[in-house]
Amino acid sequence: MRLLLIEDETALRESLARQLIAAGYRIDTASDGADGLYQACEYPFDLLIVDLGLPKLNGVELIRRVRAAGHDMPILILTARSDWQDKVAGLEAGADDYLTKPFEFPELAARVMALLRRALKAQPTGLNLGPIQIDLQRQQVRNAAGPVELTAYEYRLLEYLVQHRPQIVSKQALSDYLYPHDDDRDSNVIEVLMGRLRRKLDPDATLGLIETLRGRGYRWNTEAE
Repeated sequence: MRLLLIEDETALRESLARQLIAAGYRIDTASDGADGLYQACEYPFDLLIVDLGLPKLNGVELIRRVRAAGHDMPILILTARSDWQDKVAGLEAGADDYLTKPFEFPELAARVMALLRRALKAQPTGLNLGPIQIDLQRQQVRNAAGPVELTAYEYRLLEYLVQHRPQIVSKQALSDYLYPHDDDRDSNVIEVLMGRLRRKLDPDATLGLIETLRGRGYRWNTEAE
């Protein structure tokens, strides 16, 4: 699971990042709201941890813009403020839970785990996308002709595209999702995988299931459903 921690207090940010990594999570960090918003909207995250008192862009506005951009990952807010209105504002902006500073790490870890479990349970087990059916539990795909045999990377590419429809997904976001631990990524690999996926889903190239937006990335064509 990949988490984004947005916290301006350096000592706290570094301490939480170390403990979350030790707990088995992959952690990215940001020290201000502007950078946090950019990362949250450009890269694939399973959960955000957002401090409300951020420089450049406060946490409430960051959450509001993340939700307005169509991202539905769970969001846990951190606040040192005792005023209940701040917590309500964060929740109304789209956060899922809150934790008031100071707190112990086990409490944070428990909240994170609960939000991730809830998000996984809320995911559909299957998708019917017109000519394409996807069984998310069995990781099986069918088109009008029958079962479609995909490699593990092709399937993950397809799953990410359809679960983020109708958003435009950049090559960088796809690379980060497919190869999270590979620092020597080649963007040409994404193009090759995309070409193979298109041919397998639509051998006759008549459906236009996956759109290429030059300089921006790829998008699942919801009109083809």
